[in-house]
Amino acid sequence: MTSNLFSPFDCRHVTFRNRIGVAPMCQYSSVDGLPNAWHMVHLGSRAVGGAGLVLFEAAAVSPEGRISPADLGLWNQRQAEALRPIADFVQAQGAVAGIQLAHAGRKGSTQVPWVGRAEVSVADGGWETMAPSALRFQPAYPLPREMPPSDIERVIDSFRASARLAQAAGFQVLELHMGHGYLAHEFLSPLTNQREDHYGGGFENRIRFAVEIVRAVRSEWPEHLPLFVRLSVTDWVDGGWDLGQSIQLAKILRPLGVDLIDCSSGSIVPDSRGPQTPGFQVPFAAAIRAQAGIPTAAVGLITQARQAEDILAQGQADMVLLARQLLVDPYWPLRAQAELEGASSHWPVQYERAVNPQAKR
Repeated sequence: MTSNLFSPFDCRHVTFRNRIGVAPMCQYSSVDGLPNAWHMVHLGSRAVGGAGLVLFEAAAVSPEGRISPADLGLWNQRQAEALRPIADFVQAQGAVAGIQLAHAGRKGSTQVPWVGRAEVSVADGGWETMAPSALRFQPAYPLPREMPPSDIERVIDSFRASARLAQAAGFQVLELHMGHGYLAHEFLSPLTNQREDHYGGGFENRIRFAVEIVRAVRSEWPEHLPLFVRLSVTDWVDGGWDLGQSIQLAKILRPLGVDLIDCSSGSIVPDSRGPQTPGFQVPFAAAIRAQAGIPTAAVGLITQARQAEDILAQGQADMVLLARQLLVDPYWPLRAQAELEGASSHWPVQYERAVNPQAKR
């Protein structure tokens, strides 16, 4: 009997072999934005492990869009060419390869996390950061400049150009990062957007930047390929971005060509974090799916096969995205299928004799 978790999911002209996705996880292991052998092994092993979708980590759309100097990028042809063999390998294992495009905004030009989170100076390879308003994330972070209209137009053009490069690199899914306190989220949230022009103030103005990015990207991204958006559905702070606004935005984005909302939360200010309990963000995916009429992905402390199955069986989401659990066990999808269905169907032939004693030798 096929479980919900291992039923196919069709989105535009792409079919995912199951409803499990690898959430984008920054590796902070690039030089000049280029992927390397680490990315091939890290991402390839999750495809071998049976995931239906492998979302590559956030790729900056410009050098100043990075979180750290070691971030992955997709702003030039050389990066696209280096990503192509990794995307090809992922898809050769039966998974769909996707990539998340991002701009860090005021959270950029910082150290890699295992060193710290302080500002990296221009002299040490950092850069001037930008944001809707000149507000630091926290004292150790850079003070961003407030973006004039020329900066806004340039960033939107960068997203458009990166979408074109993503197609050249062979990706089948594109996700736009509009959460976790990065640039697009900074425009959405009243906590970080204090502008008085037509990109700030009321809801219609604060969503303008996000809407213009979607329009620009969808104009480049092929009609037959899916476009996802990751939202921080709530800031977890009074007076911030919240579920109601996320539902309104999702309703606007769907007719513009967005196919799925990846429902995360928080990280707009240092204390904007929800309760770290299993599945704590799943209700957001359920609410947006039901009230905005758009497919959703649930993410956040989903660790058990039965937990993931129940999310789908109850109609709370269309996919589940896992991060930390797939770091611990790249083969979690195959083990989950065995638990739910009694057998796993996607073990690579190179491993079959080890995991299935009845296989031909």
